[in-house]
Amino acid sequence: MFRALSSTTVRWRPLEGEGLEHLSLRALKATAGAAIRAESVVIGERGSRPYGLRYRIDCDAHWQVMSFLIETTDGRTLHLLSDRQGHWRDVSGVALPEFDGCIDIDLAGTPFTNTLPIRRLNLNRTAGTAKLKVLYVPFDTFQPVTDRQHYTCLEDGGLYRYEAEDRSFAADLPVDEDGLVTDYPTLFRRL
Repeated sequence: MFRALSSTTVRWRPLEGEGLEHLSLRALKATAGAAIRAESVVIGERGSRPYGLRYRIDCDAHWQVMSFLIETTDGRTLHLLSDRQGHWRDVSGVALPEFDGCIDIDLAGTPFTNTLPIRRLNLNRTAGTAKLKVLYVPFDTFQPVTDRQHYTCLEDGGLYRYEAEDRSFAADLPVDEDGLVTDYPTLFRRL
């Protein structure tokens, strides 16, 4: 459904407030098992609080998150590792059972993390709705929590509905041939 991953660079801007994201996505040569790496720099604001950060997400060939690292310009760091079976730990090896069952992650200030379940699940219109428990990181506190999300394919390889399980938010997300969001209604627009 999606083309094989090649190196690509994309940019998004928020539709409210100021900001910009610059993302580089590339296939790796099986370094430590990682096959896909996303690296990005994001500047923006939540409410009236500006932020700046960079993140790196490493995935296996099936788009399952192996690790992610967020570093903010004010010195905060969050680096977590996954066994790809829904178990997380910090870099010192301490288990984080509160995130058991989370295969995917959702970083609040970027549309990129929608690509992770879209590519991993490879949903088509006949698959129905996938109900997920994800590890969510808000960009104002950087304190991860669990979140429940639903994904439904509306048009094979082209349009997916994202919906918060509590129905507080939903959006139909058009994606390109790489599964990258091109327009996130009310939140982001690809440049």
